[in-house]
Order: sequence, then C-alpha cells, then structure tokens
Amino acid sequence: MDTIGKVKARVYVFFKPSVLDPQGQAIRNALQGLGHSGIEEVRQGKYFEITMAPGTDLEAISRDVLSNPVIEDFRIEVIG
Repeated sequence: MDTIGKVKARVYVFFKPSVLDPQGQAIRNALQGLGHSGIEEVRQGKYFEITMAPGTDLEAISRDVLSNPVIEDFRIEVIG
C-alpha cells in the first residue's frame, strides 16, 4: 500500500467514567491477586491505528463507527 501523502492517526475508545467496566475490574483484581497492591483502578478500551488521506473526517468516523457515543468516549491522536 502506498502511504505517500497519507496521514496516520490513533483513535483510543474507552468507556465513559459513569459506565461500569467489568473487564477492567477483573484485570485489577487479577493484578492485585498477583501482588500488585498499588493498582487502584483499571479501565480497558480499544485502540485503532488508521492511515488515511489528508482531510478524512476521522472525528465523524470515530463517533459514528468506532465508538458507541452512549457509553464510550474517544480521543484522536494524529501521529504523522
């Protein structure tokens, strides 16, 4: 794939703070069970690395496709 003239970005999708995260809680419990007592909270999420043409509406894609806006927030990081 030719990536000349393309932009790379990362999209992080994660539960809103008010939404329970049972997988994050299970990970925290496992870590504490392994002796990592300093771990107070774990929140899990999704990560996407996207190569796209300049001008692509990544905000709309993140909101409409990659996340569920009712229970999830997202953050976009353009990396080049």
